[in-house]
Formats: sequence, C-alpha cells, structure tokens
Amino acid sequence: MANSWSPTSWKQKPVAQDVAYPDQAHLDKVLGKLATLPPLVTPSEIERLRHQLGQVQRDEAFLLHAGDCAESFDACTHENISAKIGLILSFSLVLIWGARLPVVRIGRIAGQYAKPRSSSFEVVDGREVLSFRGDNVNGLDPNERTPDPERLLSAYFHSITTLNCVRSLLTSGFASLHHPREWSLEHVRSEALRREFETIVEGLSDALDFSRTIGVDASGSLPYEQGGGRGTLGEVDFYTSHEGLMLGYETALTRELPIPASVSSSAISPSSSTAAAPPPPQNANVKAFYNTGAHFLWIGDRTRQLTGAHVEYFRGIRNPIGIKVGPSMEDGELVRVLDVVNPDKEAGRVTLITRYGAKKIDEHLPGHIKVVRESGHPVAWICDPMHGNTQTSSSGLKTRHFNNIISEITSSLRIHTTCGSRLNGVSLEFTGELNEEGYSVTECLGGSMELTEEELGLRYQSFCDPRLNFEQSLDIAFLMSNHFKKQRRDANAK
Repeated sequence: MANSWSPTSWKQKPVAQDVAYPDQAHLDKVLGKLATLPPLVTPSEIERLRHQLGQVQRDEAFLLHAGDCAESFDACTHENISAKIGLILSFSLVLIWGARLPVVRIGRIAGQYAKPRSSSFEVVDGREVLSFRGDNVNGLDPNERTPDPERLLSAYFHSITTLNCVRSLLTSGFASLHHPREWSLEHVRSEALRREFETIVEGLSDALDFSRTIGVDASGSLPYEQGGGRGTLGEVDFYTSHEGLMLGYETALTRELPIPASVSSSAISPSSSTAAAPPPPQNANVKAFYNTGAHFLWIGDRTRQLTGAHVEYFRGIRNPIGIKVGPSMEDGELVRVLDVVNPDKEAGRVTLITRYGAKKIDEHLPGHIKVVRESGHPVAWICDPMHGNTQTSSSGLKTRHFNNIISEITSSLRIHTTCGSRLNGVSLEFTGELNEEGYSVTECLGGSMELTEEELGLRYQSFCDPRLNFEQSLDIAFLMSNHFKKQRRDANAK
C-alpha cells in the first residue's frame, strides 16, 4: 500500500470540501506555475520539528500551536505579524517559567488561508451566494465569490512574505530573552497580569545575569535537524502550519527531496523512501516527499474520512501531521486512521488535536486515550478548546466564552492524568493584532478584562472564527503555568 502512493494518488479518492473552479485550464496553469516556485520550508527544518515533536510525545517538551483561525491577505503587515509573534513568544515564556519544559512553537501562520464550510452557499444581505472559503479561494465581498485560481498564487506569495518577515524578526533580536518587555504589554488593561509578567521578566533577568557571570555556554551540540540548539539566547525555533485543505495547492508544493544525511537511518521506514527496500545506513541518496509549503499540516474534522482524498495525501508526505479529533470520531476509527498515516509507528509523526467542547470532552476523550494507548501508536495529545465552544451572541456575532475554553483545558488536564496519560500541548486561535487606535480585538467573552456581549462589536475584526486577544491569551498562559508549577512542586515534595 505504501509503495503505491504518489503526490497525486489522492485524485482517485472522493474529495471532501472540494472547490468547483469554473475554468479547469486556468487552474491547471496556476498549479503548474506553483510547482516551479521555490520551497517555503526545507527538509532540515521539517526534520528538526519531527525530532522536537518526538520530545513532546515523550513529555520532554510542550507544544504551543497558535494563531489565526484564517489569515487574510490584508493582514499581511509587519505590525500584525510582529504582534502575533510577540504574543506567541510571551505565551511560551510564561509556560516555560511554570512548567520548566521547552516549548515547541508552531504558528497557524504563513499559509492558513483556506477554511472548510458546512454549506456551499450562505445568505448575505438577503441574497444567496457561494460561501466564503478563505482568501486563497474567493473574496469576502459577496460580488467576489467565484473561486479564482489566481488567489492560489497570491496565497503563495503572501505566505512567503509572511515567512520572510517572521524569519527576519527571529534573527534580528526580536525574540531575545534579554528584552521580553518589547513583545508588548502596553494594551493589557489588567494590572494583575502586568505584575505577573513583570515578576517572570525580573526572575529571568536575574537568571541570565547569573549565567553570564559564571560563564555558562548556551550553545547546543546536536546537528540542527536533529534538535540541537542554535547556540544563542537571541533566537528561537518557530514553525509554520496550516490545514491541508486545498489538495491541488498542497500537491503543487510537494517535492521529492533528499532526507538530510544526519537523520538517523532508524528513523526512516521503507515507506519514507522511493526505494522498495530499507534505505542504506548512511541515508545516501534517500529521498522522501515533503510538503514544502509548511513545516506542519493538519487534517480537519471534516476531511478525515478513511477512504477520502485527504487521508490518502497525508499518508505519503514526510512532514509531521496533525489530525483533528472531535465527538464524531469513533474509537476504532481513530486507530484505523493512525494505522493508515503512520503504519510504522514513527515518533514525532502524528499529533492528535482534540476538539470536543467543554460539555462533551468527558464523554469522548477517555475512550480515545484508551484505544490509542492500546494500539501502541506514539502521539502527541493537544487540546483545541476553541472549535467545540463556538456560540452565537444575542447580536448575532460568533463568539466563544473564556470560561468554556478554560473548562475544556482543565478537563483535558484532569482526564489525561486520570487515564495515565499527559496533555502535551494546546491549540489556540488568538491574535495580538491591534486596531488603528491601538486596542485589542473584542471577539471572545470574559477573561480578566470581563468582556461582555455589549462590547463584542467594539473591535470585532475576524472574518472567520472569534479569537482570543492578547490579554485573554495571557490569562490562559498564566492559568496553565500555575497548574504546571503546582504539579512540579507537588512532585518534588513527595
């Protein structure tokens, strides 16, 4: 089965959430152009993430997967990108301080332009139009709903522009632990949050001063793609991700490339190579298919059919992948999906992103944990407390309540502990974006700022799903950090 895979074998399977383009020749021309453009990411970066996700699976690191529900072309600005990265860095710093674990950072950024929809049509201003499927498919304007292949090219160029900005930020000192205050707290209203963050910053500064005084060397010794450090406190690893929804686009960015020589041959199964036999010991001339559009891709809850096109495509790429797991996922079905996408049970390959909703998690998560443990599949368990907790406000706006988000996270922590498992990470939709007046978005209810329904419309900027703002995100970071801190202290006291 593995050797019958090709980047286009998915075309023989039913495609969920497919887009009907009016001009197939135009689409083919655009996809042909995309296939000739440079990769956005490299095999070495992808292998490095696989290594680090193996650490997450072994409870040696924690995964933060975060960013926009769906990016927009208009939001591709230096200010917005800096704000997102600053929030991810701030959140991860708080987690590291409490958990004393490295944090693997994967952004929903530089390619998260497509969104699945429950219906092909929607009513806008009293008339029925094609549903908005994201900026890489059609326009939010009701008069721009015809799918346009040129938007796929725009998605590529906006992705590479975003990625270039991220890389520039992370190599220019923006991420330096010597000045985390520059990641922006000026728009946080809660004095308690400010004080907590300042306490961490002061403690960090003391620790760095002490390390500098005694001459501690922060350099790493492992090869880059095997998880070694960059050798500086001024840079961090940061990875990109998006939902692999548009299979034509994903195929155009899929390339057969050499597996880095430093990757252990034991980490490469026969299905990872074009050869029918196991690869030679030194990985000489061994190639694999990489999706070069992102480091990490995930299969959505609407596209994870066992006999569908998306599972077929995902089983053949070497990138680490995520699988959304919701209430409709049966226990046996979950194991069968894992058997298909990771038949050799390779470490770092699969992350399960659970999204049940606060009211349904107790009903479904224990059974899923049980069957996966019995199957022997290595996975990282991360909680998505956003998608199962969407509601509609009295004014008709989609929103989420902070209390429900926290409830699902705390339930996930409790259930994993009870089942002898461990929560390995979180997947959040949040943004550090500010409006023209410098205020955070108002899209989710509650949090320390106690956002009410009457305030939702003040700065509601999302054209897709509601996102946590900077302050609400830090609320979650501190709650989780304090949980892990207590857990550490309790363990040390025994």
